[in-house]
Amino acid sequence: MNRGFWATLKRDKLAMLGFWIFLAFFITAVAGAVLTSGKHPIFNPSIIRLEEKLKPPLSHANKEVLSPEQIPPFGIYILGTDELGRDVFSRMLQGAWVSLTVGFVAVGISVAIGIVVGGIAGFFGDRYICVYHILATVFAISSPFLFIKYGWLGLIPIFCFILCIKMKVYPVLRHKLIMIDTIITGIIDIMLCFPSFFLILTIVAFIPGSIFSIMAVIGLTSWMGTARFVRAEFLSLREQDFVLAAKALGVSEFRIIFRHMLPNAIAPVLVSATLGIASAILTEAGLSFLGFGVPPPHATWGNILSDGKQYLFDAPWLTFIPGIAILVVVLSFNLFGEGLRDALNPRLRQQR
Repeated sequence: MNRGFWATLKRDKLAMLGFWIFLAFFITAVAGAVLTSGKHPIFNPSIIRLEEKLKPPLSHANKEVLSPEQIPPFGIYILGTDELGRDVFSRMLQGAWVSLTVGFVAVGISVAIGIVVGGIAGFFGDRYICVYHILATVFAISSPFLFIKYGWLGLIPIFCFILCIKMKVYPVLRHKLIMIDTIITGIIDIMLCFPSFFLILTIVAFIPGSIFSIMAVIGLTSWMGTARFVRAEFLSLREQDFVLAAKALGVSEFRIIFRHMLPNAIAPVLVSATLGIASAILTEAGLSFLGFGVPPPHATWGNILSDGKQYLFDAPWLTFIPGIAILVVVLSFNLFGEGLRDALNPRLRQQR
């Protein structure tokens, strides 16, 4: 990151606004994790006060009917209470940490998969998959099951295959079938054909609901954009002079990939990750709103919004508060991601 990058980013007022909002959200989420966890949290999002339900924001707690542990900090419901008398501010704090965790972990999974898949397609894509590659994969997967069922006799086909490879008696086995890049781009195109949200919704409907499964599902269904970015960058970089010089010097392929190519291809990945966090937060909120997201007792902005839709006219703050929070946070990530993309583009830096 050079000075031109920082100078361009600082001149983009909307990007800096998004950055500062993101920073405030990050601090709030971390504080929420600390203040709402433990045996005796300062802000307890799970306390039910039926006599204090649907209190508007900045309402004072009725200390005459509440026990000392039910009284919120400062004796005020900062953002009001919901239909069960739970403090909305405490639930929003806990939901901020859930949204941050889901966003970062899901994007981390998708970026890791995208870099690996895109790097293979970009660097090794012009190589062919032969018959013996497929047989080796099949034997590697089936060998544990064959050994368990038939003992050592089940491994005889594998030993014969290895023997053929060692003795180089495999002209048919070396028959080229298809290029690696063709397979990977085909898989990416197939994945992109499915509407991602409905694909996630279908998968979540068949697995036990938990915060970990939500993060995994979102990450495993959103790596295609990163893979395409990395593939395109690798296709461009592998013909550059510094890569050709490294190959001429006998540098190993993995060293060329991780030392020379990946650092130069990371810029679009950062932009994709920033925008992906906003998408992951929005997806988690949508799933929670529909009842397929993070299950209770965790509070999320999506299920707070879902609970509040029944009281839109009696307690509109239950809808507006989480809805505005989701809007502002997602917008901040999008603004910062757009500014990051412009700052990392040398042509746009020169124009400015």
